[in-house]
Amino acid sequence: MATEGARQAGEEAATGEAGAWAEGAAEADRARIAELEAENADVKDRLLRLAADMENLRRRTEREIKDARQFAVANFARDMLAVADNLDRALAALPKDAHETGDPGYAALVEGVEMTGRSMLSSLERHGVKKLEPQGQRFDPNFHQAMFEVPDGSIPAGTVVQVVQDGYAIGERVLRPAMVGVSKGGAKPGLSPKPGVPDESTKDA
Repeated sequence: MATEGARQAGEEAATGEAGAWAEGAAEADRARIAELEAENADVKDRLLRLAADMENLRRRTEREIKDARQFAVANFARDMLAVADNLDRALAALPKDAHETGDPGYAALVEGVEMTGRSMLSSLERHGVKKLEPQGQRFDPNFHQAMFEVPDGSIPAGTVVQVVQDGYAIGERVLRPAMVGVSKGGAKPGLSPKPGVPDESTKDA
């Protein structure tokens, strides 16, 4: 009986040791899994950051290349605008009745200068240069240069009423501001009554 008890005690002890070893092994496995998961999360985070940095670098490089191209075109375009101005001055220097005299020399000259000017502006447009159209619009110091004011109470103050020299932009960049005359004396922009809508300030109380 004593031998049988000892044997059972030994088996129980062995079972306990095996259970403890298994529990320890499971705990070690769980710790290793947690460590690997943390490493995996760290690697994933670094890869995402690297991908974001590469995308930002790609966009910045594309933007810098685009800006460099626009800058190169802008310098050339400014020179061409000076030529276009001279063509306009040449037309302005011709007699006002040059078209009406019937002189074929005058007619050919006027037609040739006008055609050259249109062709030049068309070429500039193909390279992203756009002519500003400020007439009738609100004065914007980012795109317009005010040369004088025109008293006119019939239109809102700060409206472009005359263009002295055409302005141009390339992309979002102003190549040359438009030189304009601006109205003064009218209602402030945004406060004038809408056409067909009675002005509330003139109604009887």
